[in-house]
Amino acid sequence: MGPVTPTETSPRPALRVCPLLHTADPRHSAWWRHAVIYQVYPRSWADSNGDGIGDLPGITARLDHLRRLGVDALWLSPFYPSPQADGGYDVADYRDVDPLFGRLADADELIARAHELGLRVIVDLVPNHSSDAHAWFRTALAAGPRSSERDRYVFRDGRGAGGDLPPNNWESVFGGPAWTRVTEPDGSPGQWYLHLFDPAQPDFNWDHQQVRSEFESVLRFWLDRGVDGFRVDVAHGLVKRKGLPDHRARTHMLGDTEEAAAHVLDGHAPEPTHQIPYWDQDGVHEIYRSWRTVLDSYGPPDRILCAEAWVEPQERAVRYTRPDEMHQAFNFDFLGTPWIAADLVAVIERSLLAADSVGAPSTWVLSNHDVVRHATRLGFPPGTRRPNGIGAEDPQPDRELGLRRARAATTLMLALPGSAYLYQGEELGLPESTDLPDQLRQDPTFVRSGGEEKGRDGCRVPMPWTRDAPGHGFGPGPATWLPQPKVYGHYAVDQQDGVAGSTLELYRTLLRLRRELSLGSGSLAFVGGYGPDVVAFVNGNADGDRLLVVANLGAEPVVLPDAAEVIEASAPLGDGLVPTDTTVWARWPWRAGHRTTDSLDA
Repeated sequence: MGPVTPTETSPRPALRVCPLLHTADPRHSAWWRHAVIYQVYPRSWADSNGDGIGDLPGITARLDHLRRLGVDALWLSPFYPSPQADGGYDVADYRDVDPLFGRLADADELIARAHELGLRVIVDLVPNHSSDAHAWFRTALAAGPRSSERDRYVFRDGRGAGGDLPPNNWESVFGGPAWTRVTEPDGSPGQWYLHLFDPAQPDFNWDHQQVRSEFESVLRFWLDRGVDGFRVDVAHGLVKRKGLPDHRARTHMLGDTEEAAAHVLDGHAPEPTHQIPYWDQDGVHEIYRSWRTVLDSYGPPDRILCAEAWVEPQERAVRYTRPDEMHQAFNFDFLGTPWIAADLVAVIERSLLAADSVGAPSTWVLSNHDVVRHATRLGFPPGTRRPNGIGAEDPQPDRELGLRRARAATTLMLALPGSAYLYQGEELGLPESTDLPDQLRQDPTFVRSGGEEKGRDGCRVPMPWTRDAPGHGFGPGPATWLPQPKVYGHYAVDQQDGVAGSTLELYRTLLRLRRELSLGSGSLAFVGGYGPDVVAFVNGNADGDRLLVVANLGAEPVVLPDAAEVIEASAPLGDGLVPTDTTVWARWPWRAGHRTTDSLDA
């Protein structure tokens, strides 16, 4: 690419760089402040033994893909022993590997090989709840009411005559009551236990010192094996309000309710999360301070904690990343923002200011194992309610439009200062599987909601590596634990590797440039003068280089300033113009003494 020569008839706006919103990190800042971290969902990455289920040796064999992609670390979703009632987020043993995925030695080999390739390894930690197959829970059931063994979980007597009613009215995130009654050892109806998710996932009692000591021990177990950090599942849910008071409604952790969507569309803020008696209670912060002490005791390089905390407002969310707590927290506000320029500008500004207020980096993410892939979400009109899964009978996205917007959204995201998270397959432009037969769905959300919510299986379908191989190269045979859509062959790695303009090559280029230009540790100033359908900003690094980023979400093409040298774009430009649903990265000459309020015009 090179300098832009717009058509003679193109209007040239009077552009200006606004005052600096976010300052650059100093040179050689900590790796996690600007890292790009890639999520691997072990069941769906690569199968080494032909059983149709991805495993740790399969991940190790494919690590070179991540090295070539240019990411800094991989985050592994749970691989621990588990009955798999919730995709491994129901952990039966926090210190081993499920035979489904291999052996503990395979985890050691994966960590060692990743480090050889210059990749750090983040593992999932699930502290809010265990599996009902965990030894502690089985012991609690056998011990009987009001025993010390039961006190490690949240057991309560029921309400009403004979204790026949749940202890309160809380409902599960997955649907249905958040309480299940047990049968006591003598065969009589007994106490109830709390599970904010599936009945197979009983919640721990974090007021119990044994629970706290156990998880500090688990941290050390994996740190001693060489992991570089932990992604903490449901980080905002460990502590419940004293007395477990009733709450008026079911809470959807993913913000996918009609009520939540209406709040976004009408400009009203959702209910502050800490007002819900089982989310974001102040007591969680004491726990994470103790964890930070454990990680810091291992010395440099930093081992990190990243919070999965669905918390509103941002000012509450960033409390998890204060200097003595976690290093990062997922930015779900950004993930949930519709493809509307003003909304994107607002969430970028809000995110950076909130993170800066506690000295933390912001994070950016568009897809993960819990949400519809962004190449599919963005194929719906902006402002459409974000569904929890899509079925064949549901409204279908415009796949071509979704991919075009997804490429533009990623190009915008990877130019933002802070850390970025990618989800496996998004570098291929993979769409959601929207034609998965209901009888093959495994997400407990589908069952517990009576099929009202399709759930998350559609974003967890196995990766396509080779178009014409059985199972698209997922394993040595044709088996895949969830069926791959027919279109996945078109997106396979071998169909994009080395192909100019492919989504895979776009990601590789963006990640290389992001590293070379130190965009993750750069500053940010918005650019004014474009219309309301454009997001434009300048990212400047500590060496004085700066990159102009222009994302056009409007119906008409827009012009880049004179002397802007395009170095990458999410889609081809036309006559020097930035077309609809396209993001451009361009070098813009820096002049000594140039102030942030100067015009961008040459």
